[in-house]
Amino acid sequence: MTTWRDTASASAQEDLDGLLNLVLPLAQELLGKNGQFYPFGASVSTTGEASLTAADPGLDGRQQPDQVLAGLYDGARASAADNRAAAFVVDVLVDGSDAVRVELEHRDGIALVVLVPYQPSTLNRVPKFDQMSAAPGEPRVWVER
Repeated sequence: MTTWRDTASASAQEDLDGLLNLVLPLAQELLGKNGQFYPFGASVSTTGEASLTAADPGLDGRQQPDQVLAGLYDGARASAADNRAAAFVVDVLVDGSDAVRVELEHRDGIALVVLVPYQPSTLNRVPKFDQMSAAPGEPRVWVER
């Protein structure tokens, strides 16, 4: 069976692996501290520098996670020329179970969705991440091809 790695360049693989390794520990930390988190993102610049990104959830904290995620997509599209990869991280329910969803995208045309089910933390301990799975995703940033 072919995977995205069979067609992706070494640099695209490195960018996407690096983003995943950046955002998953942060998601795990936020879940351990707060039990949840607002969507956040990360990007790799054209010079190879990785950085975290966020969208404003609003002063009253009433903005829905999908609205925050839409703001992250908009911000990533606005800075697409300055970046070569992006990640978007959301706390979701999948088939009644908690999971972290990471949407990864590279300007080379790769879009993936990684799901990492987890067991919620108890007594302020770090949640246990289960086996991750990856599937093709939908481009959100580099959509004009």
